[in-house]
Amino acid sequence: MAKQTTKHTAAKAARPPDRAADPALVAVAAYYRAEKRGFMQGSELDDWLAAEREIREQVSHPA
Repeated sequence: MAKQTTKHTAAKAARPPDRAADPALVAVAAYYRAEKRGFMQGSELDDWLAAEREIREQVSHPA
């Protein structure tokens, strides 16, 4: 028996993946931010959140 595809599933499958939500991309960007500040402890969350914002900006406004 073949699985029926609904409009909702077809639309979901047609969407490109959310690159801004990719934790691997965020981790790399956060690493480079931490490197710039000398890996001083205490700003890890700030690095992560800034990296997320940076990636979302790049994804929404590609060069």
